[in-house]
Amino acid sequence: MTRTVGHILAESLAAHDVDLIYCVPGESYLGLTDALTEFPQIRLVVCRHEGGAGFMAAADGRMRDGRAGVALVSRGPGVTNAMISLHTAYHDATPMVILIGHVERKDVGRLALQEQNYSRLLSDVTKAVFEVIQPIQASEVIARAFHLAQSGTPGPVAVILPEDIFDEPAEGPVVAPRTLPRPGPRAEDLDRLAEMIANAERPLVLVGGAMAACGEQGLADLKRLAEAWSLPISPTHRRPHLFDAEHPNYGGYMGIRVPKPLLDEMKKADLMICLGERLSDSISQSYTFPAAPDPQLPLVQVWPDANEIGRVWRVDLPIAADPHAVIRGLLARNAPEASDGRKRWVKGLNTIHRGLLAPEWDAMPDGVNFAAVCAAMVRHIPADAAVTSDAGNFSSFLHRYFPFKQTHMFLASNVGAMGAAVPMAVAAALRRPGKRAVAFVGDGGILMTGNEIATAMREGVAPVIILSDNAGYGTIGMHHEGRYPGRPYDQATRLVNPDFVAWAQAFGAAGLSITAEDQVEAVLAQAFAITDRPVVVHVKSSALQASAWKKRTMPLPA
Repeated sequence: MTRTVGHILAESLAAHDVDLIYCVPGESYLGLTDALTEFPQIRLVVCRHEGGAGFMAAADGRMRDGRAGVALVSRGPGVTNAMISLHTAYHDATPMVILIGHVERKDVGRLALQEQNYSRLLSDVTKAVFEVIQPIQASEVIARAFHLAQSGTPGPVAVILPEDIFDEPAEGPVVAPRTLPRPGPRAEDLDRLAEMIANAERPLVLVGGAMAACGEQGLADLKRLAEAWSLPISPTHRRPHLFDAEHPNYGGYMGIRVPKPLLDEMKKADLMICLGERLSDSISQSYTFPAAPDPQLPLVQVWPDANEIGRVWRVDLPIAADPHAVIRGLLARNAPEASDGRKRWVKGLNTIHRGLLAPEWDAMPDGVNFAAVCAAMVRHIPADAAVTSDAGNFSSFLHRYFPFKQTHMFLASNVGAMGAAVPMAVAAALRRPGKRAVAFVGDGGILMTGNEIATAMREGVAPVIILSDNAGYGTIGMHHEGRYPGRPYDQATRLVNPDFVAWAQAFGAAGLSITAEDQVEAVLAQAFAITDRPVVVHVKSSALQASAWKKRTMPLPA
């Protein structure tokens, strides 16, 4: 049998250690799926929507210690459906390679069926768009795409594959994966950083996305650093698992809209160290802490891409390096004895954090306060589980009341895309067999990508899906009340929902319901006892308790 381009592409993917590809089948890349049948080590996961497939690939790119997740979609509608996941991966600095079927080369430029110019379409949501024009380029382009997706600031890379190229005879060898450069800190930068930490009484260390790719050893060394140098550690938005929430050096969660008591205390810092944190408007509290472009305190930023450091903020000590290398460099030095002021600073931040974490909430007349569900999760979610979250106010309860550990895996869309939770939980269950995957999602997001429960059924995985149903787009309602107090808004935010228990059961999943707080423990125990199929736990949540921090001010509609 003649070796085809489709075959060499499959060989190249295998050479890059690809074992999971998420797709929605398309006629534009049949030559590749045909070739993949000869590579049983690569599992092709057939999804129900390209948005779901893309979210799964983005999640996979977060679980492989810096290696890219892979999605395979068809041209036109297929790739445009998947763009939400590219937007997520680009803003989240997640390595991802998306393979896109294209029209035949002879038809390019004729406005052929579903034809698009992908270099234009994807220019703002990918690091690069490569197109395979000649058979001899096929393996080289795959190697280039993975190298770029995983280097510097990680992100998505698109590879365009014309439909007529797959069956052509292959030329040239399979190009081996390229060794990734690992930027290391300069000795003089480590000396200065050590000096800045030693001279600061109230340092604040934010740890973010680049630390998430450092593996178990990186997180263990981060813990050692916090203890040896007496540093408060604050995981950033959508990275709560990077430091144990019950550790005495936990300095508070630096997420979106940090509670005022904690933020006020954090703002007393005399040094900020962004360790593996890219920084964004969410983390900087809308560019106020640190203030942009000129921070109100000395700022150190450690990120593996020099082009990213200083792009928005003036940074006093920029270190273009792997954050784990910086941690190891500091651990190799003798840490100074912590002053009494430093000890009080760390303890003060931790005391505020523990007060916010306390399992306290108000009973609500219109439904279950979702705090009760999230607080109870400490007794049900295993320490090695993957937890995924959609965007929405319901997630504030999870971040407030559930104490994440470094042994957890947390997956979400940092950019705030709805629809991420369910597909990411499916991907986590596939990537981490034998470990639980638990998704938290609202009634808005569940009907965007909840159909990927069908994918979970097909693939034989059993995520637990916790659904907060308050019959509305609660986050939008909260913002409306803040901007236009006293004005009605329910017509623009209320939802009419199906019977979610029956909906879950229609997929073959288990469907359970919580309508009162006294049902929480028993229903959660029942849900986590089911391991042979997905489980949807429908929580009839309070709409009056708008978030973990705020109640609705307008009365509910009659």
